[in-house]
Amino acid sequence: MITGDTEVLLVEDSTSDAEMILRVLRKNNLANRLVHLPDGAEALDFLFCEGEYAGRESNLPRVILLDLKMPRVNGIEVLTRLKLDERTKKIPVVILTSSNEDPDIQVCYKLGANSYVVKPLEYNDFYQAISNLGLYWMIVNKSPH
Repeated sequence: MITGDTEVLLVEDSTSDAEMILRVLRKNNLANRLVHLPDGAEALDFLFCEGEYAGRESNLPRVILLDLKMPRVNGIEVLTRLKLDERTKKIPVVILTSSNEDPDIQVCYKLGANSYVVKPLEYNDFYQAISNLGLYWMIVNKSPH
């Protein structure tokens, strides 16, 4: 059971991508209260305190890093549910995906995504992109909570 305040919720099914993201955020001291969940279904349960997270004290993250292509419940379905619910619609959602498809980009912004970032393929570019994301969303950006 995950307890305590969550600042960053990472929803990512790729173990290697998740480990790299966590490594970068920790190195920049931006992952003190980061929760990683492997799919959209578990993320929705976590955010709405349902399923295995029933009874968890509801504390919403400052930002959600959300992959699109995931099993069970994909990122677009998660984004839709978050932005339709009064409790979660103000949480900044950063789409962090390998999809550079224009229809995905259009749909995500239409649904209320706050940012859309395509994961760079090269390690150094990936590292820099995640560092910049973390710094912006955790230090520079002012959250509505």
